[in-house]
Amino acid sequence: MLERITRRERSDLLIAWIAISIAFSLIFIRGGVTLETFLVFLLISMVTVGIGFILHEMAHKFTAMRYGYWAEFRKDNLMLLVAVAMAALVGVVFAAPGATVIYGTYITREQNGKISAAGPAVNLVLCAVFAVLSGAAGLLSIPLLSLIGMVGLQVNAMIAAFNMLPVSVLDGKKVLAWNPAVFAVLIVTAFGILLASYFTPLF
Repeated sequence: MLERITRRERSDLLIAWIAISIAFSLIFIRGGVTLETFLVFLLISMVTVGIGFILHEMAHKFTAMRYGYWAEFRKDNLMLLVAVAMAALVGVVFAAPGATVIYGTYITREQNGKISAAGPAVNLVLCAVFAVLSGAAGLLSIPLLSLIGMVGLQVNAMIAAFNMLPVSVLDGKKVLAWNPAVFAVLIVTAFGILLASYFTPLF
């Protein structure tokens, strides 16, 4: 499986992973910034955002390849810069680090919808995984793991919710065109988890 990830794709994934981890770190530190605080949240973001972002893109890639198409992630340097700048200046993450490009002569609406749905669906599964981690760490009184769980839950809900918006080239538009019922389930679940996460403080 790993041999299907090219050297260029690995480089693009790594750069995008670091950039969006920095962007999310700037959001989570909320105000009083020390080098120690930033580094702690950068490491947490690299774990939580890294897992969510990479598995999201790999879900697109390998679902496309399941249908016989070649697919590779390509970073967008401008959008990576925008993500970090917006996080630093206005406290909002606009996470569009790039896209998984699918190479094929003809992709049906159903195939395109399923390929698009795979990414957000993986993030929603990760929401459940991180929620269990946070709950278990809370019961065992391990604050750092509990924090990682809550950040992972919130970040993956953000990624899923943003990508399910039915606009432009985002996943939601293609899922809606394929199956409105699947679209409704994914977007309601994503925004529901995201809103619920804000009622549970990260600190």
